[in-house]
Amino acid sequence: MKNAKFLSLLLSVFSTAAFAQDLEQAKKAIDAEQYDKAKKILKGLVKSNPDNGKNFFYLGDVYLRESEADSATIVFNKGLATKDKATLNFIGLGQIDLDGKRAAAAQANFDKAAAGIKKKDVDELLLIARAYINSENPDYKKAIEIAKKALLIDDKNAQAYLVLGNAYYGDKDSNEAYSAYRNAYDLDSSLLSAKMKVASITKNAKAFTEAVKSFNEIVAINPNYGPVYRELAETYYFWGASEPAKYEEYIKKALGYYEKYMSLTDYSVASRMRHADFLILAKDYKALEIEANEMKKLDKVNPRILRYLGYAAYENGNYAESSKAIAEFFAKVEPKRIIARDYLYLGLTKMAEAKKADGTYDEKIFSEGVVELNKAVDKDPVIANELNAIGQKMFKDKLYKNAARLFEVAIKNPKSKNYLYDNFYLGYALYFDYDDKTSPKDQLTKADAAFSKVIEVSPTTQDAHLFKARVNDQIGTPESKLVALASYEQYVKILDGKGDAEKAKPNNKKGLIEALTFVGAHYANSSDKAKAVENLQKLLTIDPANEYASKTLKALKA
Repeated sequence: MKNAKFLSLLLSVFSTAAFAQDLEQAKKAIDAEQYDKAKKILKGLVKSNPDNGKNFFYLGDVYLRESEADSATIVFNKGLATKDKATLNFIGLGQIDLDGKRAAAAQANFDKAAAGIKKKDVDELLLIARAYINSENPDYKKAIEIAKKALLIDDKNAQAYLVLGNAYYGDKDSNEAYSAYRNAYDLDSSLLSAKMKVASITKNAKAFTEAVKSFNEIVAINPNYGPVYRELAETYYFWGASEPAKYEEYIKKALGYYEKYMSLTDYSVASRMRHADFLILAKDYKALEIEANEMKKLDKVNPRILRYLGYAAYENGNYAESSKAIAEFFAKVEPKRIIARDYLYLGLTKMAEAKKADGTYDEKIFSEGVVELNKAVDKDPVIANELNAIGQKMFKDKLYKNAARLFEVAIKNPKSKNYLYDNFYLGYALYFDYDDKTSPKDQLTKADAAFSKVIEVSPTTQDAHLFKARVNDQIGTPESKLVALASYEQYVKILDGKGDAEKAKPNNKKGLIEALTFVGAHYANSSDKAKAVENLQKLLTIDPANEYASKTLKALKA
């Protein structure tokens, strides 16, 4: 009997040790972003140790990291029925409540998880703080508060400093985040994620050389730590974006590092989605289409895969496939998961479908596309930056009506880097598209407003004054004629200030002849003959053979 009891106790000790070891392996896999590996370990633990709530909590947490909230909810609820550490699963349910903007319900769940915490135990506190950080609706200040509470209990806890660093990082307090990460790594040099975050702060400060050096130090410590290669990929992408001359070189390095990251994590759907997001950033749409089709083989249900297929197919000119994928995506996805870029591609795809064999557009389908582009810019105004090149292509193809409609969407964001040019081309397109017989009466008024906005932003852009004058001349009311006069005069004044070389350029010379003719004629027909003579004489210096100037000056002096 004694031997039997001893053997039972020994087996229990071995079982507990094996469980602890396996759970640590799962945690390391999560930290290394090897989610399939982590799930495999945790599912085994759930099966072999069904009474331990920790297994369920960490398995549910992996599902949350992969945005599989339904699976996570099922696992957490099963975890609540376990005998040991069941209350950890209230933390997972609390994070799901935060994701759903149910703050009171989240707090209630966190309170249940914290109710049985021992006086010197900080694990639950740190997991609650992490939930506030990882939520789709994070509360970084709350996480900072809880992490600091944990440090009051145990000021040598490396994990507490890591969580505090993540909270400060999310709250955009780089100095405090840097300090917390340094403390975490000093206390536990196995926390490569803390050292990596220090380097990431350097990357965000655009100190790319120093950041790469720091990331390579991590590679030297553990060349199989996957997340560091993702950071290197992002560093080279941003470095290339900031140095256009080296963009091609650096983007090639970035894509290579991301492939390395993939090889060291896993080729699960979740990992492939992270890869796809980076391929969109890097504008490698050929690779994106290949990746999306590989994901489709693994998971035919996830609507996010259809997003990638739609984006890639559009960029690769496969418009019918893009339209099909995007339409299916919108039919399947939860409305809260729709992002601005989805509306952008839906709009662009509709426009591509609207294009007829003769190069013109089916206006009904084109209008549907414009509606989606408006939704995109309303949801994320930065999207407006991307419309300029598309609008300019339409303008160059002399599809002025369609270009104007696109630029009307683009100018909704006054902070767009293309705001000046978008207004300029909007005014151009409206002016060139105008037809006295068929165009709306307010079309020229809109063109005038667009050129006025250009002048407001850049007063010395002479062509804005020239076209504002032309627009108001065409409007043809006594009031608009006076606006045209003032605009032409300003055009002449700006060019006078820029010197003879600028005035001699063919387009500017042509504009000056037009402006001085209008101004001279106006004053010749009014009582201000001195101004008429002044402007007509200027006209003759630019265009000595100008018959109108010669004849009018002769008449004025008679």
